[in-house]
Parts: sequence; structure tokens; C-alpha cells
Amino acid sequence: MPQRQLPIFPAGVTEINNSIAVQKQEGQVWYIHGHLSVFHHEEEDVESFRMFTSQMIVNGTVKPKEIVKAFGVPTITVKRYVKVFREHGAKGFYETKTRQSSASVLKGEVLERARMLLDEGRSVPEVASELKVLANTLHKAIRAGRLPASKKKKRAARM
Repeated sequence: MPQRQLPIFPAGVTEINNSIAVQKQEGQVWYIHGHLSVFHHEEEDVESFRMFTSQMIVNGTVKPKEIVKAFGVPTITVKRYVKVFREHGAKGFYETKTRQSSASVLKGEVLERARMLLDEGRSVPEVASELKVLANTLHKAIRAGRLPASKKKKRAARM
């Protein structure tokens, strides 16, 4: 019959639960099970913190609320990184993320029609409404140089 380990931790640690404690020492964060160190990382290494706490949750060693209480992180953040761990494993925390641009709405005929309407002096909101695209989409295309800036309508001089 296996023996249970008593919840005895070294002095100066913060208990996460009866099995796991954490200790900061000389810029390192140590995770301790009894008197045995099971993992450590640098204090500023957020990726390793997220990976290991998520791993402990997925393995059933700790509960999400225990991580929230011990480290003062938001519950939604803990849930988000548990999802990353479940879907991608440990590598999901260390992969470099490349920004993916969504497909452009302004292509072909729509882009040419937007250019023509802006050249006529129509405002961005008017063009957006007519083409059924977001005004923000047109503004981004103008900033990127794919569309001309809308020409201001000249007002008649007042007398």
C-alpha cells in the first residue's frame, strides 16, 4: 500500500495546495513537492510559468482557482493558457507567433469602385455604405496607399 506524503514544506515557501508549494529565490521560481524541487524557471520567464502551471492543472495536480489565489493572475488568463496547453502541449508556449493577415475585402472590382467614388469626392463613410464594407477597411487601404485619400468637397463662398 503506497504511503501518502505529509504536507511538509521547507520554510519560506508559499503553498499552492497540500502537495505543491512555490518559492522565489535569487531570481528563480522553484516549484516544490514535499522537499523535492520539481521545476524551476527565471522570475521573468512568463512562458515557462504559464506552461508549468497549465501542465499542473491539466494533470490534476492543482486546480485553476489555486493558481489564481497563489499568484494573483486573472481566472480567464489561467483558462486561456490551459487551453493552449491542451491544444498544443508545451511547445505552444515557446513557438514564435507570426502575425496572420486576413484576406483583403478590397479586391478587383470593389477596389476600383472605391477608388472611383473617392476620386469623385465622396466621403469615406458614404463609399463604405455604398460598397457595404467597413469605413475602417477603407481608411486602412488609404493609409497603406492602395486607395487615394478622399477629396474634400469645396463649399461655395458665403456672401
